[in-house]
Amino acid sequence: MHWAWFRIAAATAGFSGVVAGFIVNVDRAARQGQGLGDVLANYFSLFTIVSTLLSIGTLLAAASWTMRRPGSAREPLGIALAMGAVTGPVLLLGVVYNALLRDLPSPVALGDTAGIAILDQYAVEVLHVVLPLYFILDLLFAPRRRGLPWWSLAVFVGYPLAWTGYTMIRGERVANPDGTTPWWYPYPFLDPHGAGGYSAAFAYIGAIMAAFLAIGTIIIVIGRYRDRRATRQGSRAARGALPA
Repeated sequence: MHWAWFRIAAATAGFSGVVAGFIVNVDRAARQGQGLGDVLANYFSLFTIVSTLLSIGTLLAAASWTMRRPGSAREPLGIALAMGAVTGPVLLLGVVYNALLRDLPSPVALGDTAGIAILDQYAVEVLHVVLPLYFILDLLFAPRRRGLPWWSLAVFVGYPLAWTGYTMIRGERVANPDGTTPWWYPYPFLDPHGAGGYSAAFAYIGAIMAAFLAIGTIIIVIGRYRDRRATRQGSRAARGALPA
């Protein structure tokens, strides 16, 4: 039962990070005279924000199931698939940000007030450090986790592929809120108007999908190992309980 509260706490932290980022974007949009509707539509189209919102819903659903069904039975396949599907994106976001993007200068942040700067830093740390660390702990230690079949990899890449398709189609149909271009892509490496055009963008997409497959494989291997270990321990306990 106690792990359900850990999941609720992680979901609450993730939601607070999304709200903090929301406030930061509203402030910057107002300060720069940008259309608030366009800025917020772009904010809620970011892979970080979409992934966080999906992870919040999944954590709350998993916690609710645990609370309603106390005991030692493994979580249902649907919960296990959902947890695996959101774990991959959250972990990849953490790795990419902390390995490649941390401490890079952000011109838009130069005009932030002290309060907005604190909120921005809070959102960044929660979404790119706290949540990834939590999902690692959940993967390794949460009780009642179910091992997943290998076909789960197809489910794991389904959401990133859907988001990528949505982003590439939408990118040509919305203008940059700052008025510099008639298109807008959330990440420079997806922008086909940059160096390399669509070839470079699709090369990045291919590399990202390969990373998702690699992380998904690790998630499945760990889950199946934990499942087998729990089964062996349960068998030994059952044999020990038999009369001599």
